[in-house]
Formats: sequence, structure tokens, C-alpha cells
Amino acid sequence: MEQKRTPGKPRDTGREDRLKAALKANLARRKRQAKARSGPDEAQDKDKD
Repeated sequence: MEQKRTPGKPRDTGREDRLKAALKANLARRKRQAKARSGPDEAQDKDKD
């Protein structure tokens, strides 16, 4: 009972693309969150000048 192994390359590239897209979306979301958290404080500091 031999099992044929198919090369995983086509599936790996799809996985890499999904991971790359998820990483990019995660980074963008974290940047927006950090900007939103620090946004009002910076605006108040600029008004004081």
C-alpha cells in the first residue's frame, strides 16, 4: 500500500501569500490603533504652543 506524495510547493505558495496578507493587515491595524491612542495627546500638545 504505497501512498503517493504530491509536492507541497503549490500549496505552500498559497499559504505564504495568505500569511503575508494577514501580516500586512495586522501591521496596518496596529499602526491605526497606536495612532488613535496617541492622536489626541499630540493634538493637545500642539495647541499649547
